[in-house]
Amino acid sequence: MTLLRRGGAPPSGPEPSGPGSRPPVGADQERLERRQTRFNHFDLKVSPYLFISPFFLLFAVFGLFPLLYTVWVSLHDWTLLGGNQGFVGIANYVKLVQDGKFWNALYNTLGIFAIATVPQLLLALLLADTLSRRIRAANFWRMGLLLPYLTSVAAVAIVFSQLFGTQFGLINYGLGFFGIDPVNWKGGTYTSWAAIAVMVDWRWTGYNALIYLAAMQAVPKDLYEAASIDGASRMRQFWQITIPMLRPTIIFTVIISTIGQMQLFTEPVIFNGGGMSGGTSGQSQTVMMLIFEEAFRFNNYGYGSAIAWTLFVLIVLFGLVNTLLSSRIKGAQ
Repeated sequence: MTLLRRGGAPPSGPEPSGPGSRPPVGADQERLERRQTRFNHFDLKVSPYLFISPFFLLFAVFGLFPLLYTVWVSLHDWTLLGGNQGFVGIANYVKLVQDGKFWNALYNTLGIFAIATVPQLLLALLLADTLSRRIRAANFWRMGLLLPYLTSVAAVAIVFSQLFGTQFGLINYGLGFFGIDPVNWKGGTYTSWAAIAVMVDWRWTGYNALIYLAAMQAVPKDLYEAASIDGASRMRQFWQITIPMLRPTIIFTVIISTIGQMQLFTEPVIFNGGGMSGGTSGQSQTVMMLIFEEAFRFNNYGYGSAIAWTLFVLIVLFGLVNTLLSSRIKGAQ
């Protein structure tokens, strides 16, 4: 029997080991560090995918699946009540190529796109450049740009359809002061294009202007100061500094505007009183209006799906052309 030393101190020597003994403190710390390392590795490698997975899951359910299902429907004779009536192959696409209504709707869509998008983006650039200067109540004017975007599309279309009325429209009333006869805005092809383009520009110009304004805030002020010292005018600074620095943002707005204009639907529908035919001779019928007319009015889902898929391909092609032209311009500079 080992006696304790004076003072009650235990004898020196190695600690006992056995089934009931605790492991060294260093082993616990090392095990904890290995566990923390594995968790950190998992967090770095897996967590980003977990965070973005809800978007891709929702896109797969509500975006990718309907897109692929539309291809399947377009290859069949499909009705709303009867469903699948049989496989027809590419017959719907052959009909589309030979259909004058489709080409008329595509012509109207591209025409409204041309006269609406180009002035819209140019005016947005000028507004953004003006608001980037030191002016009084700058925040008030910037907030004012969002008011048209916050307004309901239906309300905008109703108001502008009244403004462009043939008999009692305010636009024709103003034209009368200059001796111009009343214009039948809804009856003509190009007049209806102009009226719809005004509605679209009024709603989206301020939105694009705020995007450009945000991009302008990131341009280094030293560039403008150096240009001013060298004697460059404000207009020259705009074209040689602002525009090149905003090129990625301009490309973005062009692509987004192209997608939106190719899917134009609400404004022309309400402008024509809720009809899908786009007037008496289809003078303002867009491709989206034709899709709804074929699917819901004529109960031809297969043909409507073929038009929808063709529109999707056209939007993709327009996006690729925009990207190609932008890269060419960037490479040339």
